[in-house]
Amino acid sequence: MTIGIVGIGGLGTMGIKLAKALGHKVIAISTSANKKELALQKGADEFVVSTDPASVESQKSTCNLILNTVSAAHEVAAYLPLLRYNGTIV
Repeated sequence: MTIGIVGIGGLGTMGIKLAKALGHKVIAISTSANKKELALQKGADEFVVSTDPASVESQKSTCNLILNTVSAAHEVAAYLPLLRYNGTIV
């Protein structure tokens, strides 16, 4: 299973670690490229900058599950292109 983790803060990095420990492929998703090193260090296999259309396109329709850990108001629909058919956003 491929799991996308939105928000690379405290909760997001825990999500990366748990998903990876359970044997899943992990795609870290952030609005900022400056979180890439942290996400990869915590175990993410891939990194997507959600504000960069080319970055989103590179992982289009790959996530079975997207775990959204962002507590601030934001547009969840921006992550739909990353979701596989019949995938789930939590």
